[in-house]
Amino acid sequence: MQLSGKVALVTGASAPNGIGRAIAHRLADNGATVIVTDIAGEFQMGDECHDRSSLLEALVADLKNRGCSASWLNLDVTNAEEIDHCVATALSKYGQIDILVNNAGSIIGAGNFLSTTPNQWEASFRVNILGPMMLSKAVIPQMRKLGGGRIINIGSTGSLGAEPGFGAYTAMKHGLVGMTKTLAAEFGADGILCNTVCPGYIYTDMHQAANTRLAAESNLSLEEMKKQRYARVAVGDAGTPQDVADAVVYLAGPNSTYVTGINLPVSGGVPFGI
Repeated sequence: MQLSGKVALVTGASAPNGIGRAIAHRLADNGATVIVTDIAGEFQMGDECHDRSSLLEALVADLKNRGCSASWLNLDVTNAEEIDHCVATALSKYGQIDILVNNAGSIIGAGNFLSTTPNQWEASFRVNILGPMMLSKAVIPQMRKLGGGRIINIGSTGSLGAEPGFGAYTAMKHGLVGMTKTLAAEFGADGILCNTVCPGYIYTDMHQAANTRLAAESNLSLEEMKKQRYARVAVGDAGTPQDVADAVVYLAGPNSTYVTGINLPVSGGVPFGI
């Protein structure tokens, strides 16, 4: 229970087998009170349509059934008013936010560089950089009053290199790393540690759907596609959302008090591209 007495805010936590959900579970399992958020509305996953609010509500019910303290809020991370409301609500209910995990992200604009549009790049910027910036700005003043805190941004191996087809996403994740380092440099003296976790191939619902699509397009079996796709991964397979969550717990906990401004790959040794 290394995080007992701490309050954590996790964005983008609704996906049934997503990284945000796994992070919420791991933080709660280690004693933190967890506030999980996601944008309101529905999304399609394979043949199923999911409502994010219902998924957040079920996640909180699950955590409470396990004896954890948790609540949920709708939050569009690109909306400054919703961010202010979310942070104010959390502070009113719990009195503090010790850990901020900026997990919400978007791969909008994926595709050949020449096919992408300025609107796609702007939308990617608003989710992947502006959202984490506004949330960080909203929580840092009260973290200073608390005497410290942790801001953990979820990047990607795309934060560390580049591969074809993900220009907007890669650019924004590089920008997120720059912002993280700036926060680490400016607020380290206040006890606020800021780091980036950089997942590689992770078995989320979205990743597994991509494997299925790529297998069909290449006329390969799913196992053949996975073997081909993971051939350059040192450990030979994708990781799990829990692997990423374990890295977040380390950076949020008492064993990382002298760690700030880093990019921590959770990638099984995958190369980062060019």
